Amino acid sequence: MPTPLISYFKMALIGIMSDTHGYLGDYVFRYFDDCDEIWHAGDIGSAEVYDRLIQFKPLRAVFGNIDGMPLKKMLPETNIFQFSGLNIMIKHIVGYPGKYDKSVHSLFTKNSFNIVVAGHSHILRMMFDKSHNFLFINPGAAGLYGLHQKITLVKLEITDGKIKEANIWEKER
Repeated sequence: MPTPLISYFKMALIGIMSDTHGYLGDYVFRYFDDCDEIWHAGDIGSAEVYDRLIQFKPLRAVFGNIDGMPLKKMLPETNIFQFSGLNIMIKHIVGYPGKYDKSVHSLFTKNSFNIVVAGHSHILRMMFDKSHNFLFINPGAAGLYGLHQKITLVKLEITDGKIKEANIWEKER
């Protein structure tokens, strides 16, 4: 009798968001429904938004510059972790490739990241940083408040320790 094939294929979907500023639209729950985790890059805006997200999916988050003391006590400023063999950093104020904030230079020197997730700018930006050899993701803004014209979310597929696909959801504000 032949040996059955055993699949070692491991796939995860990650919902990436930032800058909710106290507003959590139903679109977040619809778009991230099939996700295994959510990564929030700060400016959550309220403990209620945090609570709703953590009840919905496993959440990895950082506080942002508008977040008050309850969130600052619960969350780190920088979240560095491993996921599926990849080294990840989430921090609200990072800048972007070629124009990084001075607060991250030592982090980039001391660590080797595969993915860096940022917030703050409200501008969706996804690019590979050749100088640091990582995928930079700023998912834009998921909330209503700020200068952005579009609400944006990112969904990342990670399969067997490799970034396979990134999808963007957007709508006019």
